[in-house]
Amino acid sequence: MQQTERFVDVGDTRLFVAERGDGFPLVVVHGGPGLDHTMFADYLDPLTDHYRLLLVDQRAQGRSEQAPPETWTLKRMAADVTALADALGLGTAYAVLGHSYGAFVALQHAVDFSGELAGTVVSSGLPHQRWLDTIGERFETFEPAELREQVRASWDEEPHVATREQLVDLTGRQMPWHFADPRDPRIAEYNQRTAHLVGSPAMLRHMSVAGYGGIDVEDALPTVAHPVLVLAGRHDRTCPVEGAEIIANGIPGAELTVFEHSGHMTFVEEQGRYLEVVRDFLDRVRR
Repeated sequence: MQQTERFVDVGDTRLFVAERGDGFPLVVVHGGPGLDHTMFADYLDPLTDHYRLLLVDQRAQGRSEQAPPETWTLKRMAADVTALADALGLGTAYAVLGHSYGAFVALQHAVDFSGELAGTVVSSGLPHQRWLDTIGERFETFEPAELREQVRASWDEEPHVATREQLVDLTGRQMPWHFADPRDPRIAEYNQRTAHLVGSPAMLRHMSVAGYGGIDVEDALPTVAHPVLVLAGRHDRTCPVEGAEIIANGIPGAELTVFEHSGHMTFVEEQGRYLEVVRDFLDRVRR
């Protein structure tokens, strides 16, 4: 897939953006924190037949330029989305898709910039920090036991990760936790297709001891005044489906799709249906 690359000035820093396809713009916000746009590999590329994918490396992550650590907040990263849209001249004619930590950013953006875009896709996200606070408890029931220890160790290493190589290795060892089937053969394929990520060890260290940004928008959900699609995996251990249900019930008119055979990595585990649901939503909001 051909792509163009550029740096976009958002005020106090410049964000790296990889553009693929043509048509209605979809700003794609990666997870982590501390990863970059390559975590999506080419899984979303079929959308480029009608959509312009703007895959962004978030503030101080990936190939984006550095920014002061005091600006490494959810609200600032959400504001970056609007600053990026303004810099590209998108007006309100664009949508945002955020996955995992990117879903926290997308949801914060939907709250803070309500009605100022065509639509938001919240993919494997949460409305509040409390589910992240109990991940340690969910480790205790994760099977098989040898993978439980592998995943637990990788999580414990997050506050100490120092190099890109360590970040890639740590992320790979966590993947069994993020798939419905911890032994899914697609885990190895996914790790191979995303092995060239740049990432940001400093961002992961920072966020892992700062509550991953402290998402807390549950009470503000009723203020969101544009279309929202909420996507969740039935077997997601990080962002349980209960959180997605609260988002969908809290935002007026929001739609919820639950992927019954997926964990956290819905766009990989049920790629075909994921693309179908996202495409249907975008086809409607762009009109």
